[in-house]
Amino acid sequence: MSEDKPPQPDELAPSEASLALSAFEYTFITLMFGFSRWAEACMDAANVYGLNALDIFVLHSVNHRARGRRLSEICTVINVGDSYLIAYSLKKLLAAGLIAADRRGRERHYTTTEQGDRACAEYRRIREEQLVKPFFSDPGLAEESARATRFLSRIIANYDQAGRAATVASMGSPKLPPLRTKR
Repeated sequence: MSEDKPPQPDELAPSEASLALSAFEYTFITLMFGFSRWAEACMDAANVYGLNALDIFVLHSVNHRARGRRLSEICTVINVGDSYLIAYSLKKLLAAGLIAADRRGRERHYTTTEQGDRACAEYRRIREEQLVKPFFSDPGLAEESARATRFLSRIIANYDQAGRAATVASMGSPKLPPLRTKR
């Protein structure tokens, strides 16, 4: 019989590809939080205070193309699997008077109010002035940005696929109870 022995240090060493992906992920994390900080600062500059980045993304998703959205559509558009997070943002936006809801069949349909339209328009104006013009002042940056967009779209698809594969691979394994942070 062979005994299970703990992995040796060289067995735990990450591959070069793993190190490269870790560097990308760290940069992506800092980009994600930098982008969130920017969205909040831009909305504050538009004189709408108290919204976090997710609330702002939900507002813009509802406002996009002036057609409104259902909860499930918003989750899909911004790639959030936890609908309760989006539902909470929708409650905040409703209470702030930035969106309105009406029933269509069994679902609620959300649209921006005049106040929400003004907030989104002012956000876009400030974004154009403070971010877009300086960002694209270098003519080669537009092409580089398009390449980066295609690359990030592939990366998102890879992470989604890997997440589904990890879920399937762990099916049938005993699960520890979820972490609890409240007493």
